Amino acid sequence: MEDLFAGMRGRTDLGSGAVWLPGFADSVAEKLLQHVHLLSHASPFRFMMTPGGRPMSVAMTSCGACGWYTDKRGYRYVRQDPSTGHPWPEMPDIFRHIAVAAAVEAGFPDFSPTSCLVNRYEPGAKMGLHQDRDEDDLASPIVSVSLGVPARFAFGGMLKTDPVRRFDLRHGDVVVWGGASRLAWHGVSPVRETFHQQTGAMRYNLTFRAINPTLFQP
Repeated sequence: MEDLFAGMRGRTDLGSGAVWLPGFADSVAEKLLQHVHLLSHASPFRFMMTPGGRPMSVAMTSCGACGWYTDKRGYRYVRQDPSTGHPWPEMPDIFRHIAVAAAVEAGFPDFSPTSCLVNRYEPGAKMGLHQDRDEDDLASPIVSVSLGVPARFAFGGMLKTDPVRRFDLRHGDVVVWGGASRLAWHGVSPVRETFHQQTGAMRYNLTFRAINPTLFQP
């Protein structure tokens, strides 16, 4: 479907429990990016491999009590960065604060993020339609913060075949989905080659999740 929200830059409900908050992170975006760069020195960005053996087009790293990881063994949350052998960097306070504030704004006052997956999109990188279901904590929402160049975001329903709405996420935008929309299918179209004064050609995305600690692997 075409962009149903073209020209709209105010708070927009995407469904039950799903909210788009344009510009919500504007005031802290520069500091968020500073911490992204610090994190990437401790746990560098890398292109992970799907269980099927395909390299992902999005480079990733994590921070928090655990990090999302994928290779031929499957999708999982691990306590240590397999690339360094050390625990993932601690989640910066400013990361946690913006994630919790966005969750509260969207109607989820008890959100306590365990992990933040940091995605780096180069021109042409994309994220196919998927559900976030590896966390075993469907009572908590997902909080997604966009930084850098714009990206066309797709947000659908509970079934992959449900209609998909698409809209552009810009620097500082936040999307929160939980409740009845917690397992909504979503994705990112190939990022266009453009420029942002703080990130160059790159888009960064911070995805905050609460995770059942019994799932953590070494």
